[in-house]
Amino acid sequence: MITADLHNHTTASDGDLTPEELVSTAGKAGISAVGLTDHDTDAGIEKALAAGKTQRVQVVPGVEISVRFKEPLFTGTLHLLCYFSPQSAADPRFRAKLKEVVKSGRGEKLVRARTAEINRIFGPGGKTPLLERDLLYEDIAKYSSNATRRHFALALSEIHGITDKDEINRVIGNNSPAYLPSGIALEDIIPLAEKEPVLLVLAHPAAGSWPGEGHYREVLPPVETVEKLMPRFLDVGIKGIEVYYPGHTRSHTNLLLSWAKKYDLVVTGGSDCHDLSERPFGISGIGPEDWKKFQTALEQAGPR
Repeated sequence: MITADLHNHTTASDGDLTPEELVSTAGKAGISAVGLTDHDTDAGIEKALAAGKTQRVQVVPGVEISVRFKEPLFTGTLHLLCYFSPQSAADPRFRAKLKEVVKSGRGEKLVRARTAEINRIFGPGGKTPLLERDLLYEDIAKYSSNATRRHFALALSEIHGITDKDEINRVIGNNSPAYLPSGIALEDIIPLAEKEPVLLVLAHPAAGSWPGEGHYREVLPPVETVEKLMPRFLDVGIKGIEVYYPGHTRSHTNLLLSWAKKYDLVVTGGSDCHDLSERPFGISGIGPEDWKKFQTALEQAGPR
């Protein structure tokens, strides 16, 4: 029996349901609590909390924070579910601090970091020179204030005259030595973990080892890699681990339960809902006992 589904997305990030529709879906499914965890944004929280009051569904505010890695062990992005109370959600100071941390993983700061890395490798003075001049932040920003890989490709072709697709991919592709994933650096989460009333949970640790096809696997690393990274997640202050997840096999679930016991972590679970068909709501979550432990941990969350 699922009491709480604590991992869900809405139109505030990349989901199909509005915050109100998500809460309504939870109410119709008979699920008592729903976590709102949009990617790197808190934009849907007020609407979800308001809907929760009318639908009699307890809404747990949160954000799924992208964390980037670029090292021999793993290059890519992992996720931390950052939960907080409705009281914290109503605190302008807390919300400002949350946004300050999250925004550093996207937007201007990330674009500047990516251009610097491209210049370090492919600039005129780089390891393997390809550009006639350095790639500038302004080269990218002229296309969009929320730049994606497409805007980097446009800048390389239209401004820097690199029209060969293979050459462009050599500069900005995932296998490029200049590739820098989106998200914050792991140490950037420390100000939240140490000074704010948040409950940090490692999201879907074994999804990268899902044996089948589908959205749940995405581009995540295998569980063995995540296990090697666990000491670093513990060092920055995670207090929970997402055990119950549609992209975890039974053996993965048992493994993660052993991690929870070993490291004294709260057990969480969620559907990672994005829509009502391929990634629907209410197919994973936690029961009454784990939900009670989660609530207690969230109530006790505070500065270290």
